[in-house]
Amino acid sequence: MATKRLTTAQAIIQFLKNQYTERDGSEQPFFAGCFGIFGHGNVAGVGQALQQYPDFRYYQTRNEQAMVHAAAAYAKIKNRLQTLVCTTSIGPGATNMITAAAGATINRLPVLLLPGDIFARRNVAPVLQQLESEHSQDISVNDCFKPISRYWDRINRPDQLLLSLPEALRVLTSPVDTGAVTLALPQDVQAEAFDFPLAFFHKRVWHVPRNRPDRSRLDQAAAWIKASQKPLIVAGGGVIYSEATDTLRHFVEESGIPVGETMAGKGSLVYDHPLCMGAVGATGTLAANRLAKEADLVIGIGTRYSDFTTASKTAFQNPDVRFININVAEFDAYKHNALPLAGDARATLEELLALLAGYHVDANYRTKAEQLHDEWEAEVQRIYDIRNKPLVSQGELIGAVNDEGDPEAVMVCAAGSLPGDLHKLWRSRHPKQYHLEYGYSCMGYEIAGGLGIKMADPDREVYVLVGDGSYLMLSADILTSVQEGYKLTIILIDNDGYKSIGALSRSLGSQGFGTRYVFPEDNRLPDDTAQTVTTLPIDLPANARSLGAHVIECNTRADVVAALETAKNIDRTTVIYIRNDRYVGVPGYESWWDVPVAEVSEIDTVRAAREEWEENRAKERYFF
Repeated sequence: MATKRLTTAQAIIQFLKNQYTERDGSEQPFFAGCFGIFGHGNVAGVGQALQQYPDFRYYQTRNEQAMVHAAAAYAKIKNRLQTLVCTTSIGPGATNMITAAAGATINRLPVLLLPGDIFARRNVAPVLQQLESEHSQDISVNDCFKPISRYWDRINRPDQLLLSLPEALRVLTSPVDTGAVTLALPQDVQAEAFDFPLAFFHKRVWHVPRNRPDRSRLDQAAAWIKASQKPLIVAGGGVIYSEATDTLRHFVEESGIPVGETMAGKGSLVYDHPLCMGAVGATGTLAANRLAKEADLVIGIGTRYSDFTTASKTAFQNPDVRFININVAEFDAYKHNALPLAGDARATLEELLALLAGYHVDANYRTKAEQLHDEWEAEVQRIYDIRNKPLVSQGELIGAVNDEGDPEAVMVCAAGSLPGDLHKLWRSRHPKQYHLEYGYSCMGYEIAGGLGIKMADPDREVYVLVGDGSYLMLSADILTSVQEGYKLTIILIDNDGYKSIGALSRSLGSQGFGTRYVFPEDNRLPDDTAQTVTTLPIDLPANARSLGAHVIECNTRADVVAALETAKNIDRTTVIYIRNDRYVGVPGYESWWDVPVAEVSEIDTVRAAREEWEENRAKERYFF
């Protein structure tokens, strides 16, 4: 058997660059390169291998968490058929990835993590940055990745790669099992050589299947749909990942069943389709939430039914409501005691279409749905047309970007009050225009995610909408975007702190305590009832300039519109900065989110909020 002597790290890179995915006859390399920050735990291992093999592109980044966010965003744009690798040194470099790794797994997005690890041979222990344990010598901080990885292994010998790497790729390319995969690499093992079989490095194509559900369950699902009076589709991210948007539109037009969208599923139907009800749940529209309340059949497609989608189990109030769940994962297909159709969204919808030939909802129900759609669009326009003074409102800023930005662009966001307002108000014109990381709602995802999106689709404009709180947590990869020539347009909204939690705190009776960027008074941070406060001297535009961005400072909506036009002709990342009214929000539209309020309190507003919480808590349901 022919062999080649390579280090462990060299073998990893040689293997990864020959892995491909294929679906529907379309083939592509699975890995587009490697993000990394080098330290003593990987510089002479994976770092040396990346230097030796320049055909596997290396990207220098500024923050380990951010590079995993960027890789996840890349994978999301590529419908999970491509991704990137992330390598770090040991200790803090490795554990900096944990937050973003959790986000990748929660969002079911493939990312391969290669953190450096302590010496396998142990004789020099404890090495710099090593966590010692008196109970075991076979433990390191990389063990923290175990609960958030879909596959985890520690490579203590070079030949272990022969079994570990194929298993890692099986998981990464699986529509059901995918998420973060971690291969912990002891720094001495990375540099050790082994005679690897040449066949191990041959091109390998991983077929991504379109699984079909059981035929008897499909027949039963068709019967349930035909018997329903008020069916509603809840479209999740699985619709987009399976490239089922055209099939869904055809299904909707044939059946007349209206569609509500989750955060990940927004864009499954274009916003102006008469049966698109928009967002459903705690951040939902009046149209979708009213239909959800009365629905006697909910058809979930590629959704995991988060508490936002179900409005903390209060969205579906029909006492006889039933669920049909189309999902590649049985785990999600069985939720809500549903009739499970475990299969690919597009393939399953195609088979249901054939079984439902001639079926259509009652004409009055369709008319009602279309009227609700039109009423909702009028409400969106009302909010877009607000001209709040002296500071602009968030709703009108969203309208400015949505109306005046490039209609083919991608908008990215993740955390704060923006996701809820965007879920309601953003008008999606194509399936990839609305990119929200809301499985984990991780502050700091926005700019890194924008970078990953731009890398995946360089010809599209990318609009990053980010509040000051998220920006301050993770903005350094503005520099990476400048270094690599990936232009982003960042709309930086200054709320003087954490607007989302400020509003939530006030709704819970806690008056926004600890949510503004202000100086303490009398050794205590003032809450939003304070008559006068002194805000912190933060110069966000100067910070963005220091990272290489072009900055345009704005005061009004009109300024933002002009800045968007100017930004089109700037060849590097541009930050459009504007202050926002932190107290003007968007209504809740007959929905609710369960955040428990203190059962006892000396504060009157908290006691009042507790009473309201108990009234809403009584509406939560179990589905048996």
